[in-house]
Amino acid sequence: MNIKRAKQELIDAVEAYLLKDEFGEYVIPLIRQRPVLLLGAPGIGKTQIMEQVARECHVGLVAYTITHHTRQSAIGLPFISHRTYDGRDYAVTEYTMSEIVASIYNKIEETGLKEGILFIDEINCVSETLAPAMLQFLQYKTFGNHEIPKGWIIVAAGNPPEYNKSVREFDVVTMDRVKKIDVEPDFQVWKEYAYQENIHPCILSYLSLRTGFFYKMETTVDGRRFATPRGWEDLSRMIFVYEKLGKAVTADVVIQYIQHPKIAGDFAGYYELYRKYEADYQIDEILQGKSFEGMIKKVAHASFDERMSVVNLLFSGVGQSIRKAVRTEEILERVFETLKMIKEVIFESGEPELIIEQHMELLREEWEHKRGAELLNRREDHCYRRALEMLEKYKNKATEAGKADGNEAFDILKKEFSEDQRAFDSLFDQAGNVLENAFDFMETAFLNSQEMVVFISDLNTDFYSIRFLQEYECERYYRYNRELLFEDVGSEIRKRIEAL
Repeated sequence: MNIKRAKQELIDAVEAYLLKDEFGEYVIPLIRQRPVLLLGAPGIGKTQIMEQVARECHVGLVAYTITHHTRQSAIGLPFISHRTYDGRDYAVTEYTMSEIVASIYNKIEETGLKEGILFIDEINCVSETLAPAMLQFLQYKTFGNHEIPKGWIIVAAGNPPEYNKSVREFDVVTMDRVKKIDVEPDFQVWKEYAYQENIHPCILSYLSLRTGFFYKMETTVDGRRFATPRGWEDLSRMIFVYEKLGKAVTADVVIQYIQHPKIAGDFAGYYELYRKYEADYQIDEILQGKSFEGMIKKVAHASFDERMSVVNLLFSGVGQSIRKAVRTEEILERVFETLKMIKEVIFESGEPELIIEQHMELLREEWEHKRGAELLNRREDHCYRRALEMLEKYKNKATEAGKADGNEAFDILKKEFSEDQRAFDSLFDQAGNVLENAFDFMETAFLNSQEMVVFISDLNTDFYSIRFLQEYECERYYRYNRELLFEDVGSEIRKRIEAL
C-alpha cells in the first residue's frame, strides 16, 4: 500500500488499541495488541508518518534507530542482587532499566502524555548480539526484564532484504505476532504531502514529467545508485537556501542528495530550463493580469515538456499567493479566539493590560506545551508564533494609549484586529485575482487540453488550494472539474507522462 494508506492504518490501529471500555480497561487486551511492523524501501517516509500519526492522535512519540544501540543500552546493564528462596539467600543477576524504556517514562514526565507510540526503526538490521532481544521485544513487549508501559503502542520499521545486506528475516513465530504493513513509494500520494510542506516547485514539475525518477534503486558494478523521496525533500530545502544566497544549483550539488548520476544530471539540466522558462514566459506578469499575447504564440510551438513546465510555473505562482492568504487566515482565527476570551472579562477589569497579558500567557503556555509534546507541525508552530506577535502588537498599542477603562482598551484591540483583517481581505482578493489570471492564460493557451487537466489536478491536490477554494467562488474551477471528467482523463495523462 502507499504511505498515505499506511498512515491511516496506523491511526486506526492507535485508536483501536487505546479504546477503553466502561471500566477503563483497554477493549483489546495488551497481550492482543500486536506490534505494527512497517516494511518498505528506505527513504519513502516511514519515520515521518510516525510523527504525523502521533500529532494527529495526540499521543507521545519515542523514536529509536535500533542499529545505533548495543545490547547493553537496549536491555540494560547487569548487576547482582540478593534474593531469598525457600529460606536460603541467593545472588541473582538483574538488569538496570533499559535506556529505551526509561526514555518512555521521561517522555511521559516531560509531556504529561501517558499514552504514546514507541517507534523502533531498522529493527531487522540489528547486530547478532541484539537480535534475540528484538525478537523478545516484538513477542512479549519487553526490553530485558522491563515491560513497555501500558498505553504505549509498539511500531517497528524495517527494509526488505533487497535494500540492505544486514537484514535478518524474522521467523514465523515472530511474524505471527505482529501486524505487518508493506509500504511502497507512490508519487501522487507524496505530491499531496509535498504541496503542504512547500517542496520546491521545480522538483514537483520535474517529477510530474519524470515520475519514474521519484524513487529509483539500482545496483551497478559501481555500487548502489538511488533517488528517494527523502533525497528530493532535502534537496528542496537546499535549493531554496541556495537561491537566497545566490549560489548555483549544479549537478555536483544535486548528486549529493540524489545519488543517481543520470537522474542528478537530468534534474540539474531541467532546473536551468525551468528558470529560463520562468523568465521567458514572464510568469509573474501573466499572474498580475498583464498582456500575454506574445506568450501564447510562444507556447503554441513549444514541446510537451516545455508546455508542462509553463503549467507548473503558473500553478507555483498561484500556490504561493494562496498559501500566504490561507496561513494569514489561520493566524487571524487564532488571534480572534483569544480576543473573544479577553472580551468576556476585560470590561469588568480596572487593569486591561493585565487581562490582555494573562490571556497572551495562556496562549503561550498552550503553544509551549504542544511544542514540548511534539504535537505541532511547522505550519502550526509558526501560526502560534505569529499570533503571539500580533497580540503583543495590540497590547503595546493599548499601553501607549494609556486607557485604564476596559471598554476603551478593547476598542483599541478591535481596531487593530480590523486593520489586520482588512489586510487579509486584500491578500485573499489578490490570491483570487492571481488564480483568475492563471485561468485566463490557461483558457487561451490550452482550453480543454491535457494541460488544463493537469492544472485542475494540482488544484485538487494542493492542501492550501483546497482550503482556499472552499471560500473563494471560482466558477471556472468547478466548471472544468465537471467538463474534463478529471478522474478518467487525468489517469490517461499520468500514464503518458510516466511513459516519457
